[in-house]
Amino acid sequence: MAAIFGLDLIDATPGADPEQISARLQEVVRNAVLFEDLGFDGFAVGERHHAPFVSSSPPVVLSHIAARTSRIRLLTGVTLLSVLDPVRVAEDYATLDHLSGGRLEIILGKGNGPEQAELFGIGRTEAWDTLEENYRLLRRLWSGEPVTWDPPEGLPTIRRTPLRDATVFPPPLQRRIRVWHGSATAERSVELAAEYGDPIFSANGFNPVEYYARLVRHYRSAWEARGRDPERALVGAGHGAVHVARRSQDAVEAYRPVYEALAERLRAADNHHLAGTATLYDSYEDYLERGSALVGSPQQVLDKVLRYHEAFGNSAITVGGHDPGVGGSAWRDSLELFASDVAPEVRRLLPDLPTPDESADVAAAVPVAA
Repeated sequence: MAAIFGLDLIDATPGADPEQISARLQEVVRNAVLFEDLGFDGFAVGERHHAPFVSSSPPVVLSHIAARTSRIRLLTGVTLLSVLDPVRVAEDYATLDHLSGGRLEIILGKGNGPEQAELFGIGRTEAWDTLEENYRLLRRLWSGEPVTWDPPEGLPTIRRTPLRDATVFPPPLQRRIRVWHGSATAERSVELAAEYGDPIFSANGFNPVEYYARLVRHYRSAWEARGRDPERALVGAGHGAVHVARRSQDAVEAYRPVYEALAERLRAADNHHLAGTATLYDSYEDYLERGSALVGSPQQVLDKVLRYHEAFGNSAITVGGHDPGVGGSAWRDSLELFASDVAPEVRRLLPDLPTPDESADVAAAVPVAA
């Protein structure tokens, strides 16, 4: 059946003190438990390395969630492999896979903020190259075979030490950890996914569906060009915030202040990493019609999920994993209504998402030749 994941990028109030940061991290764990209790399929946490986000260590947060849950799948959203050492990633996430009983999935991305260049020395112009190089190395490290590797000349990779017949331990518990390639615009990202037989997750963060549908079509084209079965190409769709109410008017009015605050932040983002990458909608109503947020009655929310599915052919979605600002009890009521009235129809109408082991049969250990 189709999968529905929660996603929390774990942002905190700007200028939050240590107690507030601790409270926010504990909230993430509680919300992951809530998502499991309500029958959701997975929970993802983001990775960022700048304020106001407090999500610089997804393996740590997910390990805590793993100890508090038993069924729900654990995802990253996204792992910034462009600025990480693949050896460390292989070790950390393989360990997390064991601690969670084989419930780990990873969503990869390069990140779009200039702050990572200041911390790691890798800017946006180089990040696609480092992401691709690091992913190829990560898959080799997880293959179980000894790896010999030299840092590529002219590329400022985080790992600068050569590897000679190196292995990492422990190996993952799963036969092949499912890795989603998350992207909004980059063709080379989805081409890498098609090469390895991996799924993709469309960001859908700040623009209308057409903005992302082009990339999904390119992925499917690259997938088929490699001789892969088109029915096995897997796509996920991110839907951002979710707020559902029995009466659509109640949901729309409750979410209006959240949108207005978001729009104000985007208008002020002249020098921010979102500038130039987000649509400023003509109005709140235009945002509800063309944006990805799921706001309205159960039927309206389902209709939007199906509209995105028509464009993407996706078998998984994400919804916001924390209260966007409507109030804790109202948000929980909304999640419960989504779980009872929307989720069953989503799972019935969207295509099945194979288990990671079934997906592993699609992807050979060695990439398919072009």
